[in-house]
Amino acid sequence: MRELHELNIGLALEAAALARTRRRAGVEVAASKSSLVDIVTQADRDVERLVVDRIRAARPDDGILGEEGTSVAGTSGLTWVIDPIDGTVNYFYDIPAYAVSIALVEGDPDPATWHALSGVVVNAATGERFDALRGEGARLDGRPIRVADAVPPATALVGTGFGYDAQRRQRQAAIVQHLIGSVRDIRRIGSAALDLASVAAGRLNAYYEVGLQPWDLAAGALIVEEAGGAVRGWQGAPAGSGFLLAAHPALADDLLELLSPMPIGEV
Repeated sequence: MRELHELNIGLALEAAALARTRRRAGVEVAASKSSLVDIVTQADRDVERLVVDRIRAARPDDGILGEEGTSVAGTSGLTWVIDPIDGTVNYFYDIPAYAVSIALVEGDPDPATWHALSGVVVNAATGERFDALRGEGARLDGRPIRVADAVPPATALVGTGFGYDAQRRQRQAAIVQHLIGSVRDIRRIGSAALDLASVAAGRLNAYYEVGLQPWDLAAGALIVEEAGGAVRGWQGAPAGSGFLLAAHPALADDLLELLSPMPIGEV
């Protein structure tokens, strides 16, 4: 597994370098997806193709699940889960918070059942690298990291994100309105992968979101867990598209209690 983890790190660093180079050259919007504001750039597609080609050459029996449409059923029991540019809107506006996120998981490519083995998140704009290998801790640029110590919700800095559908964003805003008077403040960075990495590094006390896709959370969730954090779903369900909360385990319990009156399942 250590060799596969080193492969993952190399893939993410090469992909991040390509994303950064393409950003400097200018961004071309290739298409919209779920709505007019949910964009995909040509760089998203090119970065995913680079990673897929490298994996197919090195690990032809592995499965691949990519945000930009790659879906390969492998025979090895392992699947690479790729978000080529997480934070595409940041990328489009040249806000330096967009990341390559690559995870290697065992089992079906479903966050509810898979067993994540390796995760790498690279902020392509800054070059910062967050990574974790199952059972060996989490690191930032090679240095061990841990989640922040537990704090009361009133002094917790909490990250979140919003979907692309306007009605869903309004419902998500109602959750923020419910929570913001009970925590230190709310941050919206624009990249789920970097939000999760920030929890792992102690830059955020917690992060929650409704509507994440498998590639949004695969690497970051493992990095949080290996940094000593908890990654929880709603009402005991596994973390996934329905709901994800990442924090120190004690703070996670407190925040779930604060959120309990909210109709999370309807968001």
